[in-house]
Amino acid sequence: MNFKKFSGEFIHYMEVVKNASPHTLRNYHLDLKAFKDFSKGKEINKRTIRSYLAHLQIKGASKRTILRHLSSLRSLFKYLLREKKIKENPAAEIGSPKLDKPIPKALSYGEVEELFKQPNTDELLGFRDRCIMELFYSSGLRISELALLDRGDFNPKGRSLRVKGKGKKERIVPITQNATKWMKEYLNHPTRFEEGKPHYQKDQEAIFLNKWGERLSPRSIDRLFKTYLRKSGLAGNITPHTIRHTIATHWLEKGMDLKTIQVLLGHASLGTTTIYTRVSTKLKREVYEKAHPRAKRARKSASKASA
Repeated sequence: MNFKKFSGEFIHYMEVVKNASPHTLRNYHLDLKAFKDFSKGKEINKRTIRSYLAHLQIKGASKRTILRHLSSLRSLFKYLLREKKIKENPAAEIGSPKLDKPIPKALSYGEVEELFKQPNTDELLGFRDRCIMELFYSSGLRISELALLDRGDFNPKGRSLRVKGKGKKERIVPITQNATKWMKEYLNHPTRFEEGKPHYQKDQEAIFLNKWGERLSPRSIDRLFKTYLRKSGLAGNITPHTIRHTIATHWLEKGMDLKTIQVLLGHASLGTTTIYTRVSTKLKREVYEKAHPRAKRARKSASKASA
């Protein structure tokens, strides 16, 4: 196989036909050149590709980097197979390295309160932002789900929301009495209905509006959180998704079962929800104390000694 020639044709195809970005093209070029240098003088087959991936691992490459190299090779061989330049794809049956899922960050209740103090609720936009925070912490919504909320999705009497989740799946999510109160006051805020004012409601369906009266975008919501994070003095990268992780962790600590949390968060798989059992130090301690055969005995002995 003339690997240099074929990889050149593939990169040209990605640039001209697929209109790939310069960044993507550069990565393809570097990844394929690295494989070409490694496989020089060798027959290119499954064994060679596996040896190359092992070589990257020995060199200290991360799983994400190894996965990118493998992805580049898969794309190349799929192209060559489709163009009938090779008879079989040598990368077809090679498994991908599994990426470690990072443990999500969760705030303490005190940190939540500190963050919620930041918006100036005397102004409409600050009132809106506090309402958004209350809703995130009440229901664990995704940022895209919150941005898509329409007035008809809010049921104040039933204290619930109709949420449009991933894959166009809808679910009904309960919200707290406190979040309901903030929502009602925001929706009925007089500034929303003063025609000619900057915040006049132009989008009649949307709940959360920007300063031009149009639907607030997920990107804008994310930007707002970064602003309030800087003002709060809290460490770390706190995003709307952090609040989702936080309420899920707090639900778990208060005794809510994983299946209910799965339904509320709109997770397709219970496996996704179980990650929150890795977050809570408090929960780990409680489980440890209940499960360890000597933990209770140690506490009883300590209490007798102190008496």
